[in-house]
Amino acid sequence: MALTEKQIQEIQVAGESFLQLRRPPEAIRSKLDLIYRIEGQNVLVYEVRPQWDDPAKITETPIAKTTFVQTQNVWKIYWMQADLKWHRYSPKHQVKSIKTFFEVVADDAFSCFFG
Repeated sequence: MALTEKQIQEIQVAGESFLQLRRPPEAIRSKLDLIYRIEGQNVLVYEVRPQWDDPAKITETPIAKTTFVQTQNVWKIYWMQADLKWHRYSPKHQVKSIKTFFEVVADDAFSCFFG
């Protein structure tokens, strides 16, 4: 089932607050930036930068993901490990709100999202 309009609005508000907190300074955003994107039941956070061997190409590397599980009314949190697969974020598997997901990613207490 698709996200509701209310959930999408909550994602946009929380996502913009997250970007204000964690986005690099405007002067270097052409070299490194952060974005989030809604994809079905998921919200993904990407690191955006020019490709190392061809700066004309832009790469988006996923660093954090949350999936809304409607039956449980929770957002499950995942992080991208070196094997390029999503893994449950052990310190906090799930949260009740999208705002809390973005707070967990922004805090990055275990250096899983930003290294």
